[in-house]
Amino acid sequence: MTRGATIRDVAARARVSIATVSRVLNGTGLAAPATEERVRLAMAELGFRPNTIGRSLKAARTRTVGVLIPSLSNPVFAESVSGIQEVAAEAGHGVLIVSTDYSPEREAQAIESLLSNQVDGLVLTVADADRSASLDTLDAAGRPYVLAYNQPELSGRPFVSVDNVAAARAIVERMIALGHRRIGMVAGRFRQSDRSRRRHAGYEAALLAAELAPGPVIEVDFADTRLAQHLAGHMAGAAGAGRPTALFASNDLLALATIRAVRDLGLSVPGDVSVTGFDGIEVGALVSPSLTTLVQPARAMGRAAFAALHARLSGEPHDASTILPFAIRKGESLGPAPSLPVPRHSHATPLP
Repeated sequence: MTRGATIRDVAARARVSIATVSRVLNGTGLAAPATEERVRLAMAELGFRPNTIGRSLKAARTRTVGVLIPSLSNPVFAESVSGIQEVAAEAGHGVLIVSTDYSPEREAQAIESLLSNQVDGLVLTVADADRSASLDTLDAAGRPYVLAYNQPELSGRPFVSVDNVAAARAIVERMIALGHRRIGMVAGRFRQSDRSRRRHAGYEAALLAAELAPGPVIEVDFADTRLAQHLAGHMAGAAGAGRPTALFASNDLLALATIRAVRDLGLSVPGDVSVTGFDGIEVGALVSPSLTTLVQPARAMGRAAFAALHARLSGEPHDASTILPFAIRKGESLGPAPSLPVPRHSHATPLP
């Protein structure tokens, strides 16, 4: 029987030490690109196949990372998971995925499930990054992790995100620039999402800077797609008086549900009510009217989160926090504020 190539054979062929080959195989330490290329070329020429199971047991590492997300049905999380999987595969890591359905109570159970599978580290999106018992447990255990989408204010925990406050403020300012003076918000439950709370803070900041009173803030469940009953009381009356002329939704799925609800209530989008979202999922560009939304670079976020985790696992220098750029994607769901009727026997002029 022909003897298979060993790590010693690879080292000899690549003219490096056995320790250098081991570092390349395990993704630990630093190796010059030219050196790593020689090692991998030697492995290919010799037909070397590392014993991953034996190496995992010896090093107490499984080369698997855990990924916790709030929802499997929201495309923005699916996109970031795709980004994680891309770079994880390049680094020779497998990925285990669990979801919490936006339930803070399920987080501890889901994280325990990942840890029971001996994952080396985790990429997480939690309900509240500043007040998370699960993250406290991971910190105490010294288990490496990086947050995605969360943007902790107090804890100093590692994260990759957009600036949710600045992003929400930017899109609400776009609505104000189009003449909207009565702007409401449809928000996912604040206790289920610190991102929703921060986007609400951005919404309020834009209105405060424009010296506008906040419109109605309607909290709904993230899985609730039938919103007419929640909006009905706010959509009655004349535009601009009690009724908002624009609604900002804290994510795109809620924005699409809001458009449906506004239509179900006999109003048009954007003729009577403009609607904007937050995420930039592709389906928003395919519906009619197409959705005006704040675009997060979801795939890049997943890639950056795994890169930060991999650096922590390898003991390499890395940034504790990464803020990615955002952009506004124009769509048909946002238009100018409707002209308000001038009361009879009045010299008042319509709002711009």
